[in-house]
Amino acid sequence: MMDSPRITIYIASHNYGKYLSEAIESVLRQSVDDWELIIIDDNSTDNTPEIMQRYKGHPQISLFRTESIGLPAVSNYALSKARGRYVIRLDGDDVFDENILLVLGNYLDKHSEIALVFPDYYLVDIYGDVYSHERRRIHNGNSRMDLPPNGACTLVRKDVLASVGGYREDLGAQDGFDLWTKIMDGYKTAHVNTPLFYYRRHGENLTTNIQRIVSARREIKMDAIRDKLEELRPIVAVIPCRRNFDFISDLWKVELNGDSLLQRDIGACLTSKLFDHIVVTCDNPEAEDILKKYDDPRLRFVLRDPKETVRTESIGPTLERVVKEVDPYFSGVTVMRYIQTPFVTTETLEEAVSTLAFSDASSAFAVEEIHSPLYQRTPHGFNRIGRRGELSSDFDTVYRDPKTCQVIRNKNLRNGSLTGAALASFVVSPAECFFIGSERDLLMARLMLEGLS
Repeated sequence: MMDSPRITIYIASHNYGKYLSEAIESVLRQSVDDWELIIIDDNSTDNTPEIMQRYKGHPQISLFRTESIGLPAVSNYALSKARGRYVIRLDGDDVFDENILLVLGNYLDKHSEIALVFPDYYLVDIYGDVYSHERRRIHNGNSRMDLPPNGACTLVRKDVLASVGGYREDLGAQDGFDLWTKIMDGYKTAHVNTPLFYYRRHGENLTTNIQRIVSARREIKMDAIRDKLEELRPIVAVIPCRRNFDFISDLWKVELNGDSLLQRDIGACLTSKLFDHIVVTCDNPEAEDILKKYDDPRLRFVLRDPKETVRTESIGPTLERVVKEVDPYFSGVTVMRYIQTPFVTTETLEEAVSTLAFSDASSAFAVEEIHSPLYQRTPHGFNRIGRRGELSSDFDTVYRDPKTCQVIRNKNLRNGSLTGAALASFVVSPAECFFIGSERDLLMARLMLEGLS
């Protein structure tokens, strides 16, 4: 066994036996040889142990078994066994390019100030056929506006990884985001614009467990900014309503599953302890009667000017009037919650605040990623925008604002810009993007709730 390998690779496998040999062989094909490979079977019930035994005699490979402790805990276990200066994880269903250790290792060797470096990658299907080249990019140095790298196939200095406490074991997902969050404030990171691994997409990926990922992402962000919350206060939730200009008058009165749209929004805001004030603003004074059903001192009503409810008018003047009453120094933040999107959760409202603080942005809003092809008219016909299929980038993905929720710094209102200069965003589910803009939409919303009940 090598006395002091420069790089430790570890492979975590839980029931990835059918892909495991290909992953291991991709390590053996590396164009450098100063590495060790740690393979960990996390209590697989398939042929993973059998596959591992084939490599038992290799002098650079060590085999271990854990008892269903989960990927983050397996990663920490591997870190405790690692002897290399640099550490990189290869998931049991992915494949290294033969030069990944050469390129990333040399980068860290030459740049002592860099704590981690990550490459582009190819997406492959269950058969290993490439169907997309995914380009990653650091937009603005170490910026919280950047998308984090994958937890796998990122080369990290072992001493840095140990200094930040390794990986969180309580989330079970988003280990790359967790690591990125803990490292980026104290260390520099880098990206190599070359595809150096093959990321396999199949129905058994952790990345297909959307709710788990979303929950982990939210908790990581909230934990990262918890100490900053007092600097954001007062945190205000505003629910704007109007009498006219929707497909029916007083849309806020419409009931879904026994509660009006306004009541649903109030309930979502009251559930959170994050908000210091919850303000309903409407040009119909009848909306104030709804507030009398609740016993919470955070609730208040502000009468809205009918002129400000026209669709083409900015909501800025309404918000400024509200903020003057609850935050006279304009030092806090305001979350806007829209009655037309009734499936937005309390957790999403809170994530809006944590995203703004985490990104140190002027405003933040929920977005939906667009997967369908989009086109724009040019003098030469239609050109497709957004993802091209074979080549994808962090910066050519297209999103839309579904009017789910938005948070702004109140000082923006004094500076003449609702959003401010730095906008952050976070992706929400299609269900939360559902917008009631017609009778048909209203019917669909009722049917969706019936299906859930």
